[in-house]
Amino acid sequence: MVLTAGDAAPPFELPDADGQSVQLADFQGKWVVLYFYPRDNTPGCTKEACGFRDAYAEYQNSDVVVLGVSTDDAKSHTKFATKYELPFPLLVDEGGAIAEQYGSYGLKKFMGKEYMGITRSTFIIAPDGKLAKVYRKVKPEPHAQEVLKDIAELAADA
Repeated sequence: MVLTAGDAAPPFELPDADGQSVQLADFQGKWVVLYFYPRDNTPGCTKEACGFRDAYAEYQNSDVVVLGVSTDDAKSHTKFATKYELPFPLLVDEGGAIAEQYGSYGLKKFMGKEYMGITRSTFIIAPDGKLAKVYRKVKPEPHAQEVLKDIAELAADA
């Protein structure tokens, strides 16, 4: 099933890097940016995470929650977040079950090899729990600013 804008966001509960449980229900009534990325400490994922970090004050000023999700373990997330001073939670989706619910897990090809993994994608979840916007082909660098702009437009229309 492919999720599109207007669909209810699949509920989730995942541990963050500190082992604390984070659920979508915790953020009811807020805008949430849920972004799935393939791997900690890889070039594209670092650019994307740092983009969200650099725009984080603007996200906070708009009362928007940012959550990053990958299949990396808590130790890897902690190193990644510390190294790049990431101020938002990175969630551990071991095995990719939540990524799969969001249609962000599948067959990937890299250097002639095929494997299963997270595909880079982002979901803006509206305060009512519905998907407001879905990004399937994400360019890491300009993405955080693009999402911020789209949330401002969506919030104005709400």
